[in-house]
Amino acid sequence: MSPESRAVTAIVIGRNEGKRLVACLASLQKQGVEMVYVDSGSWDNSVAEARKVGALVVELDNSAPFTAARARQAGFDALAQTDDLPEFVQFVDGDCVVVDGWIAAGLAALQATPRLGLITGWRAELYPERSVYNALCDFEWHRPAGEIVTCGGDMMVRSAAFQQAGGFDATVIAAEDDEFCVRLAKAGWQLRRLPQEMTRHDAAMLRFGQWWQRALRTGHGFAQVGWMHPPYFRKEQLRGLIYGGILPLLALYGLCDNILILIAVMAAYAINYSRTKSGLITEGLPHWEARRHARLLTLSKLPNVMGMFLFHWRRLRGRAMRIIEYK
Repeated sequence: MSPESRAVTAIVIGRNEGKRLVACLASLQKQGVEMVYVDSGSWDNSVAEARKVGALVVELDNSAPFTAARARQAGFDALAQTDDLPEFVQFVDGDCVVVDGWIAAGLAALQATPRLGLITGWRAELYPERSVYNALCDFEWHRPAGEIVTCGGDMMVRSAAFQQAGGFDATVIAAEDDEFCVRLAKAGWQLRRLPQEMTRHDAAMLRFGQWWQRALRTGHGFAQVGWMHPPYFRKEQLRGLIYGGILPLLALYGLCDNILILIAVMAAYAINYSRTKSGLITEGLPHWEARRHARLLTLSKLPNVMGMFLFHWRRLRGRAMRIIEYK
């Protein structure tokens, strides 16, 4: 193991990822990276597979709800308790493989810029051809390189910056990466995305119901993180309320009492779909793909608003924020 690889430890989180986790661990082992694996109540062979490759294993109990944020924080805490905390930590989800060369590239970028608290790269879907839902994920992962405000859960973080920002909040069940990044930036650290492939993700999202649950979880994240850090996610919440809440109610009213209102609502959805499709084409998607993605993005406002209401229902009743799983 090289001195460079010892400067970073990977924290892998998972729950019943099976072969996806095996591939993830192998991709890190190939790059000579030490690993911590945090398991959230798996009933498959995940823990055994992690121990097989020499990872430090943390098994979360059910004393608190399982969340990605709780798992990532538990991994960092376990690493800190070894009294051998590395300068940098690579967080990665167990359904991702880490691309060859990423660890060295991320490490070099962080070492070159002392005020850089976080580095990330591009995530791609392993099997975008298997479903429209996977393909949509693949499109969503590709975002411009350079200085960023937030990123997804695959990230390499400076340990000192992580501790200063307060780590992950275990009560945030979705968009926990956004919430952490907001606090990291508030603490004065820079965040950057390299123009380089970082991870390859296996969403394994083959059914409409899975996509719906994922969109519902996204709406929960919009509401929770927006509540914690206003005005973050304000535009997303407003779009959800209009297209997932107000317009459907107006459509029902129009269907029962005023056909002109129903026609106006349908026209609003048609305009929204058309604008979304045009925007996707401008971003480089072919027309046929833009059309199918635009349909899902237009429809997504319904589960989004359901997720938003679910958060506030839980918040007002003091209920625990439990994960919403889609696979």
